[in-house]
Amino acid sequence: MKTYETSTIRNTALISHGGAGKTSLTEALLFTSGATNRLGSVDKGTTVSDFDPDETRKQMSINTSLAPCEWNNMKINVLDTPGYFDFVGEVHAALRVADASIVVVCAASGVEVGTEKVWEYADNYEMPRMVVINKMDRENANFSETLEQLRQNFGTRVIPVQVPLGQETSFKGMVNLVEMKALTFSEDGKEVKEEEISGDMSDQVETYREMMMESLAETDDELLMKYLEGEPLTDEEIKDSLKTGTREGTVVPVLCGAFTRNIGSQPLMDMINYCLPSPGDVGEVKGRVPGCEEEETTRQISVEEPTSALVFKTLADPYVGRINFFKVFSGKIQSDSQVYNANKGKNERLAQVFLMRGKTQISVEEGVAGDIAAVAKLAETTTGDTLCDKGSPLVLEPMAFPTPVISYAVKPKSKGDEEKVFAGLTRFLDEDPTLKVEKNTETKQTLLWGMGELHLDIVCSRLAKKFGVEVELDSPKVPYREAIKEKVTIEGKHKKQSGGRGQFGHVWLEMEPLHSGEEFEFVDKIFGGAVPKQYIPAVEKGIREAMEEGALARNPVTGIKATLYDGSYHTVDSSEMAFKIAASMAFKKGMEKAKPVLLEPIMDVEITVPEAYMGDIMGDINSKRGRIMGTEPLEGKQIIKAQVPLEEMFRYAIDLRSMTQGRGFFTMEFNRYEEVPEHIAQKIIEASKEGEGE
Repeated sequence: MKTYETSTIRNTALISHGGAGKTSLTEALLFTSGATNRLGSVDKGTTVSDFDPDETRKQMSINTSLAPCEWNNMKINVLDTPGYFDFVGEVHAALRVADASIVVVCAASGVEVGTEKVWEYADNYEMPRMVVINKMDRENANFSETLEQLRQNFGTRVIPVQVPLGQETSFKGMVNLVEMKALTFSEDGKEVKEEEISGDMSDQVETYREMMMESLAETDDELLMKYLEGEPLTDEEIKDSLKTGTREGTVVPVLCGAFTRNIGSQPLMDMINYCLPSPGDVGEVKGRVPGCEEEETTRQISVEEPTSALVFKTLADPYVGRINFFKVFSGKIQSDSQVYNANKGKNERLAQVFLMRGKTQISVEEGVAGDIAAVAKLAETTTGDTLCDKGSPLVLEPMAFPTPVISYAVKPKSKGDEEKVFAGLTRFLDEDPTLKVEKNTETKQTLLWGMGELHLDIVCSRLAKKFGVEVELDSPKVPYREAIKEKVTIEGKHKKQSGGRGQFGHVWLEMEPLHSGEEFEFVDKIFGGAVPKQYIPAVEKGIREAMEEGALARNPVTGIKATLYDGSYHTVDSSEMAFKIAASMAFKKGMEKAKPVLLEPIMDVEITVPEAYMGDIMGDINSKRGRIMGTEPLEGKQIIKAQVPLEEMFRYAIDLRSMTQGRGFFTMEFNRYEEVPEHIAQKIIEASKEGEGE
């Protein structure tokens, strides 16, 4: 593929609810443009985009795939993103490097939850967009109803530029409302025939054209005056205002098609080339100078500027190793050259630069400003890093990925594979920033965090395929704590004589609850040398070690003030070890006498939901032993602030998705430890004792 100038590149992300047909649309664009010689099928597992074995098995997109194609001397970089929320990190990465998006909507299903979500994501990126109503040939396909839903949800800036010719099994093409021509397609969809509009469609076409012109006129004062005075808008005025309005975001053109039959590809690519912005039209990119985080700088998206490129995706290829995808924002990235990783402060040697079309590599000499390319086997570079000229370093703003919301304990099915599991999962972190792996030293579990159960299921499948280790997922254990409620005085004496030198340590401790929020405070009140100074650190160490396991369920102890106020020693038999043991004995006896209690972690939770779901959400929080701390309005939604025990939150992502049909999301962070209600604590203690006996 030749090198294209910045002005002739279109970086376009396909976004939608799952199952709307983004991958089939990608296939149609590749086939029609000549990039492929056949129309791949999701059902048959033959698409360019869904090349991962898990994608073929599940018949859904899991990764964002790049699919560059050429149309009328321009290059369209199609970013085919997953539609299921579990893989939303891939969508965010694609939107960070796209200059526009196409929202794909199913003509039979209409606007769905995922449509609302991706529209909001595009809004967050202030991104120009178009809408494609796909699957016009499906049963129950309804263009007018879907268009009405789009306008109700997203406003009257959503305007039709095409009207379907028939629908369901009779769908055969569309009317171009700008040029007022009917378009029909050959059997393979590669040839378009332009015809006059039939008389039986004239009223419908006129209605939609009027809707289009009214919205376009509202974007320009001169056009509005002309329109209100009853003067017709010329084709050129319509085209110019359509292009300007789309790029400025004041209008969102709506097209239609049936892309498994390749109906609609040519007019869609024509619209992409004409209406959507080139990278240069976006203007400039902002970044920061390394070491001067407060110093912001800007560069034009031009080959004339110093080089800067953002790595937005990493893929582990079984044959060539790690592949880094990047978008060049300024300058050029050339094969067989050296660049500087501004995040790591390291030079990187580049081998062959290539384009990716699905899993196929297409070698190129360079990637120019605005283009998207890839390179293999970089030593230091990971997702989010900036590659640039060392003489003009720049750190570009990385992607903002959502925090993982669901966790499971992961363990190998075969003993002895624990380190293999952890090493494999750690490797996946390079590819998937929405994944988190941690070893919990308290519960002795390896925790795997992700965006949903499907997400983690795919991770486990890949772990088995790539590293040959099968795992099981289990509920995480709660890191409970233990504390005391009363002040006690206790004695600890360790005395052992069995010939030779004996052991002797003797302490008196005062133990009491510590209300300052500190975990532990040790006070030395020894007077007159009852316990020699050299043994006092051993007393503190003995208490600290004893605090690792409480009296109730062997959980760490917290919130204790221990005062050493008396004791005795033996000039020959006393030692640091003897006093450490004596202190440990005293502490354990003191825990039993001081009314020990079980504590659980309490989380600060913020739940953002549409107002209609507030009652259900608040009721559910109360049922989870949570406390509502307040609410806050946010653009038609409500933020519910609550405090909830961690034990109740492990599966909350699933509960919230079910209650809100996927429209709600939440964040949480640790606040404090709090006493577990007695009836619940008793069950936890009993379960702990049963576990000891196994």
